[in-house]
Amino acid sequence: MHTIWKGAISFGLVNIPVKMYAATEEKKVPFRLLHKKCRTPLQYTRTCPYCKEEVPWADVVKGVEYADGKFVLMEKEELEAIAPENRKAIEILDFVDLREIDPIFFDRTYYLGPGDTGERAYTLLREAMEQTGKIGVAQITIRSKQNLAVVRVYQNCLVMETIFYPDEVRSAALVPGVPQETVLPEKEMEMARQLIDSLSTPFDPGKYRDDYRETLQEAIEKKIRGEEIVEAPEAEPEKVVDLMEALKASIDAAQKRKAAGTE
Repeated sequence: MHTIWKGAISFGLVNIPVKMYAATEEKKVPFRLLHKKCRTPLQYTRTCPYCKEEVPWADVVKGVEYADGKFVLMEKEELEAIAPENRKAIEILDFVDLREIDPIFFDRTYYLGPGDTGERAYTLLREAMEQTGKIGVAQITIRSKQNLAVVRVYQNCLVMETIFYPDEVRSAALVPGVPQETVLPEKEMEMARQLIDSLSTPFDPGKYRDDYRETLQEAIEKKIRGEEIVEAPEAEPEKVVDLMEALKASIDAAQKRKAAGTE
């Protein structure tokens, strides 16, 4: 793994040297945009629509639009003067229970490995967090941006996950059309609970696959080999059925699938 950051976890007066590694990678087919006529990859330039000319980086400044067409400029020196102190530290502020943080707050995940001479302190923090069931809420500055994060244990390894600040999470109350409390027939509720029970199983991430990406990659490889892409048959439209009928049919299908899986 490639080290993307070096620093320390700090809590109280304790400093634990750590190295940071990317824990996830997005898998997608890397499309390029080409000129249809000659198949050349397109280039993008910084062009001023007012001056009708290309703008070199030396003439680019940062600005924030505070009103329509009106900008306040921020010079590099001004931004550096107010930038958070880059202490190269994951500073743990509090320890909390993981279940107290809703998943909507989580952003990106990084593995933390022990830095030079940090194995003993790393192990101590890991074991203490395991035994207490706590995770650390921390702050870290990455690329001049102050991030909120949590430090926890995953498969015997410390991980850091950046999380959103509270004002970065939109209120669910803003979602239009969400029904309020409604009295539902007990029979429907009973069947809905039964359907959930029928579909319940231990989480196994290995059983889920990106079918579209795999099919797309296969189609691309066929074209490279000069083979024809055969169009998949169109699925038959589903019948619109009564809610109770849909619940019952879903329960029957789930039970058959579960029974087939245990054979």
